[in-house]
Amino acid sequence: MASVSLMRLFTAAAEASTGRRFGDYEALHRWSVTDAEAFWKFLWEFEGVLSDTPYETVLASRSMPGARWFSGSTLNYARQVFRHVDAADAAGHPAIVAEDETGAIAQVGWPELRARVASFAAELQSLGVESGDRVAAYLPNRTEAVVAFLACASIGAVWTVCAPDMGAPAILDRFRQIEPKLLIAADGVFYGGKAIDRAPVVRQLHDALPTVEKLVIVRSGHSADPFEDALDFAALCARTDCVLAPTPLPFDHPLWIVYSSGTTGKPKALVHGHGGIILGNAATRLHSDLGASYDARTPGERFHWFSSTGWMMWNTQVGGLLGGTTICIYDGSPMGSREAPDWGVLWRFAARHRVTFLGSGAQFYTLCAKSGLDLASVGDLSSLRSLGSTASPLPAAVQLEISRRLGSAGAPDIWWFNSSGGTDICGAFCTGNRDLPEAPGKLQCRQIGAAVEAWDEAGNPVIDVVGELVCTQPLPNMPLYLVGDTDGARYRESYFDMYPGIWRHGDWLRIESDGTCEIFGRSDATINRGGHRMGTSEIYDAVEQLDAVADSMVIDVRQQDADSKLLLFVVPAGGELTDALADAVRDAIRTSLSPRFIPDAIIPVADIPRTLTSKKLELPVKRLFEGRRGKALVDPSTMSNPDSLTEYMAIADRLSSGRGV
Repeated sequence: MASVSLMRLFTAAAEASTGRRFGDYEALHRWSVTDAEAFWKFLWEFEGVLSDTPYETVLASRSMPGARWFSGSTLNYARQVFRHVDAADAAGHPAIVAEDETGAIAQVGWPELRARVASFAAELQSLGVESGDRVAAYLPNRTEAVVAFLACASIGAVWTVCAPDMGAPAILDRFRQIEPKLLIAADGVFYGGKAIDRAPVVRQLHDALPTVEKLVIVRSGHSADPFEDALDFAALCARTDCVLAPTPLPFDHPLWIVYSSGTTGKPKALVHGHGGIILGNAATRLHSDLGASYDARTPGERFHWFSSTGWMMWNTQVGGLLGGTTICIYDGSPMGSREAPDWGVLWRFAARHRVTFLGSGAQFYTLCAKSGLDLASVGDLSSLRSLGSTASPLPAAVQLEISRRLGSAGAPDIWWFNSSGGTDICGAFCTGNRDLPEAPGKLQCRQIGAAVEAWDEAGNPVIDVVGELVCTQPLPNMPLYLVGDTDGARYRESYFDMYPGIWRHGDWLRIESDGTCEIFGRSDATINRGGHRMGTSEIYDAVEQLDAVADSMVIDVRQQDADSKLLLFVVPAGGELTDALADAVRDAIRTSLSPRFIPDAIIPVADIPRTLTSKKLELPVKRLFEGRRGKALVDPSTMSNPDSLTEYMAIADRLSSGRGV
């Protein structure tokens, strides 16, 4: 573990610069939100943001939405990345270590990465791609996606990507909105132990996107389609006569477009800017304590966050390059094949490549714990110093159990970086801090610069009470706008409708008096029993601590002429919901929470419906049991397990007809 955290270095530098003294993190955070201009100005300097022109004002307008940051500055995400080339190369540390499910390993040095990006950027320009044009990608989590993104950023083209695990309808719901000029696509993937030909999907996408002028193919070896009418990605990256010269762009020039989940309705296409993402990522790295691979504080830093390209954690993973960190990317399933699940895959990957920071969704750790995985059997994990968790609340019992197993495996000094934010800001609101006491199952603090509060129904901030998660001041990494939202109405409706001028995120949050935070699920999926509200995550904490429960989901279904009905769906680890297990579930809820939250029905199911980023689909299932059907309920192509809905529809039909479950 590094002896001095990045946050501690930042705090000392801020004290020296401002003449203030910050006795603890809460004091530092208070300064960052009460004197926002001074804070963001100092973070700009601490991060070493490269701007071709000086900024005129840190924050010209505080309105939300519509805040204007660092007006007059001109910068570029790619330039900020490649400032590390010489130092990292001299230290012998690569930019990227990549492995796929077949076992193929590639290591890309910083000069090589810059050369590939320069070549592809030059070829993009020769194809007529200009600053502001949109480039769409259909790619897995491979080096090619990183190269293509950085090339687009370098010339001011706007990047967007969907993962090959998404269905064509879901991808077209996204790409049609943005009208891309160029499509970059992989013709196949290898996932879950199988080679999958994606050529038919690529053809379907290309035919359905009339604005696409050129198709670029990343050849996988898993497709028989020669794509003779397409350009070859590898060839476009092979030029050696190109010098990378990133275009200076205004602070708020669009960098990429990311999408809301799209589980109900058309997904929002969220546009973020170069400058906002550079600064937002700088704040995130302070909290995650990710340093440069070549500096004395964290020599050999290697960062992996398991993600597909369709999740914003891919953007965060790539953002490690902004700080000079070596990023380790894995293209494949984290569990091997469904026929023969193996939860040691990512751990062995981490051991092989001496990963120092390993991140994943909370569900991954829960499944590792329940599988009985022996971490002492996966290889040497002594380089590992940090574990990251997000996407859903991480149960305290799981965190403690994984830490215990790692201690037995020779990695006893692990710090957990639990964070919660979202695609909306490509960052976090509540997060971790290595210098603070561990808080299993919670988030150690609010992110620096983020004026996060929990508000009650009257719009008053509360402590030690669950409330709506709001952010009362603008952040540079909030979306610039939504594609197609010409008058800003959808943007305002999505985030500012409940509290005008205040960002409402849609999560239940409790901020404790010691500064720790806990997320209790989506505020629009609240459990309300006789006026007593409960976040769904609290019920999951109680139920999923039972070894006999593999997974669960709870919904509160409104009844026309009666109180709501609380339904708990359980995936029994042994395949059968016995009377003893049902009693254990009720006892766990009664003991951990309250008898009032004991479900009206405990229903055994084979699987829990989840998004492609492993979030439980509570709201669509709730709406299903309240009588809704069809695509308005949920788009199956946005799900990781769409077949699971068939079982729920049958259960809902039985309940509505009075036949029971």
